[in-house]
Amino acid sequence: MLDRLQLSVNEGEIVSIIGPSGCGKSTLLKIVAGLDVDIGGEVLLDGQKVEKPSKEKGFIFQEHRLFPWLTVERNIAADLSLRDSEVRRRVNALIALVKLQGFEQAYPKQLSGGMSQRVAIARALLRNPKVLLLDEPFGALDAFTRSHMQEALLDIWKENRTTMLFVTHDIDEAVFLSHRIVVLDARPGRIKVIVPVDLPHPRKRSSTSFQEIRTYVLRALEHIEPEKESYDI
Repeated sequence: MLDRLQLSVNEGEIVSIIGPSGCGKSTLLKIVAGLDVDIGGEVLLDGQKVEKPSKEKGFIFQEHRLFPWLTVERNIAADLSLRDSEVRRRVNALIALVKLQGFEQAYPKQLSGGMSQRVAIARALLRNPKVLLLDEPFGALDAFTRSHMQEALLDIWKENRTTMLFVTHDIDEAVFLSHRIVVLDARPGRIKVIVPVDLPHPRKRSSTSFQEIRTYVLRALEHIEPEKESYDI
C-alpha cells in the first residue's frame, strides 16, 4: 500500500526504489506502467496522464519471461517482423548493445539467467521507451552474474541515456547504479528519504564515499535516524 507518495524523475536519470517487503515498491512500478490505474492520484509522463500500458514504458521483471519457442532475435522482435529491414537493423544493434552476438539463433533454454535478462532488456529497448521500469531484474541471479549484469545495465544506460526506475532489495546495487535512491517506509509506503548518489562512474564499492552512502541508506531502512554529519543529503 502506498500513501501520499510524490516523486519526480528526471529524464536520463536512474532512480532506485528500496524499502521493506510489502511497502509497495512493485505496486509503484505497476502504477507508473499503467497496469494499475485504480489509484487516488495520477502519474504524468512528459506532462501526459498515464492511463494504460504503452510502448513508452518498458517493463523488466525478475523472471525474464521469454517465449521458449522463439530464438533470441525473435524474442527481441516479439510481434514485429524481422522481414522489415528497419526492425532487423534495430534488433541487430540491440543484440550488439547487450553483447549477445553469436546467440541470435539460440533458444532461451540454451541461455544463462544473465543472458536471458539481457534479451528481455533488449526487447524492452526495441520500442524506444521513455522510461524503463525494472522490478528486481537481477534478484534471481548468483552474485557474480548479478554484478556483471549491473555493469551491463550501466553500459546500456551510457549508450542510450534511458530513464530508469529500478526496484531492488540490494543496497549495494542501488548505490552502484543510481543517481538517487528513494527509501520507502513500511506500510503504508511513504517516502522516508531520498538519497542523492553523487559519485562518478565507475564506482568502487570499497571506497569510503560508497560505504558512507550505503550506511546512510541502511540506517534509514532500519528506522534509525541517519546521522546528518555522516552524509549530507
